[in-house]
Amino acid sequence: MNSKSGTVFLSGLIAGTLDILAAIVIYAVILQKTTPIKILQSIASGIFKKEAYTNGSQMAWYGLGFHFLIAILFAWFYFIIYPYLTFLKKNTFAFGIVYGIFVWIVMNLIVLPIVFPVLLPKGLDFPTLLSVLILIFCVGLPIAFITKKYYTFHNN
Repeated sequence: MNSKSGTVFLSGLIAGTLDILAAIVIYAVILQKTTPIKILQSIASGIFKKEAYTNGSQMAWYGLGFHFLIAILFAWFYFIIYPYLTFLKKNTFAFGIVYGIFVWIVMNLIVLPIVFPVLLPKGLDFPTLLSVLILIFCVGLPIAFITKKYYTFHNN
């Protein structure tokens, strides 16, 4: 990517795509705990509450849009902090992992409890570890490597 905004958009788009595909494949296809539509409606319910589950595919599209907006915001944040935190440049893989964990912490310990105050606290169980791994491999690492590529190319 040649532009800053293009790099942020690309990394957010890739991270968002990998993340939502992982959620659908794992939770809807493999574990059969839900459906792809319900996953997307759950995202939309952060704004639309119970109404998100009554308007079918329209709310699923809103959920997908919100999902990509969140992914792009996390990509933007990493892109902004990257030049100021020199240790990020030393080991992209390690800090991609750390960033995935950071995204999990922000979403599960800050955002979701604010949006859904009745959620039960999470324990360190298989579903929690699975969600952390999804964010590491689908969000943290892609954002870290795409951002590094941009800055490596534009700082030489």
